[in-house]
Amino acid sequence: MTNISRDTGGRPRHDRVRRTPLLLLVALAIVLTGCSTTRKELVWDRVVPAGDCHCADGSPFSFWERRADPAKVVLFLNGGGVCWDATMCAFTGDRGENDFYDWNISGVEPENRRGMFDTTRADNPFADYSFLYVSSCTGDAHLGDVSQQYAPELTVEHRGYVNGTAALDHLTEHYPNAEQVVVVGKTAGSVAAPIYGGLVADRLPDAEVIVLGAQSGAWPDNPDFNAGVLDARWGAYDTMPDWAVNGLTVRAWGVPRFWTQAALHDPNLKLARFDFAYDPNATSELTRWLDGNPPNLLAEIDRNEAAIERAGVRLHSYTAPGADHQIFEPDKFYEIEVKGVRLVDWLHTLITDQPPLDVHCDPCGP
Repeated sequence: MTNISRDTGGRPRHDRVRRTPLLLLVALAIVLTGCSTTRKELVWDRVVPAGDCHCADGSPFSFWERRADPAKVVLFLNGGGVCWDATMCAFTGDRGENDFYDWNISGVEPENRRGMFDTTRADNPFADYSFLYVSSCTGDAHLGDVSQQYAPELTVEHRGYVNGTAALDHLTEHYPNAEQVVVVGKTAGSVAAPIYGGLVADRLPDAEVIVLGAQSGAWPDNPDFNAGVLDARWGAYDTMPDWAVNGLTVRAWGVPRFWTQAALHDPNLKLARFDFAYDPNATSELTRWLDGNPPNLLAEIDRNEAAIERAGVRLHSYTAPGADHQIFEPDKFYEIEVKGVRLVDWLHTLITDQPPLDVHCDPCGP
């Protein structure tokens, strides 16, 4: 693998030069007041993996790395939308992004964002962690491995699983002594989070593996969707490790089952999810899947969690009220509080202590 670029927060390099005197003064002031260490901003290395990795349009795939504590690693599976027909999958729009998904990575390079990625904050539970930031540019929620022709002039490379496992190869090679790996999935990226949690546990059996899937709690266990999209469009069913589909037919292998299969495979996985009760993006996606019938999103979320836990899986959950969407990048990562429990404190407990109690809004109004 080759690192080909290095930047801090996406700022122009000349801007960083102008800030240097100020940074030196700040550092001197800290030394004079007796402080020996400061929290550092994220610095990203772009990694181009070897092998047959590329985006939906055939362009090169890469991911990003922040090297910090080698014993603690976040594998961040970014969202990026999904597609499964000629309209949704078209290579239209600006910077590799149409209304449904990102079809290349030209517009998704991580910046030094706020929220979870503000590693200068003392209350960020992930401030000292190393990061692997893996974006989806294949429209298949990090699950696919097929070249799919949707129209005579539209062939989509659904290679999300190939790209994602290349990042796992990097994780295994460069963090072989990791003591804890936290798989964080955002929106569409959270769909595959439990699968990747099981894969990490296979590769790093001595590490504690924690999975946090955020904002896909309502994805359906619908036999037609399972067979028509997960399998026929994305080729995911035949791509998965045996344990992920063990005992399940194509039609029975739905997204909520990913959690069940991962937990049955490795009972030591610590599994958790976050959802807004009425996320408008999730509602829009489900409406398309359910033939135009808008769902009761909160009811779908609660129903899926109940089904997962009936199978004997402990799924720790935090459900926030309202019709909101983003959590990881904005400052609301530190501001969300339900029933007196801040999300950021709940996450700190998740990764450092005994599993936290479930938090569920009431009322949850849209």
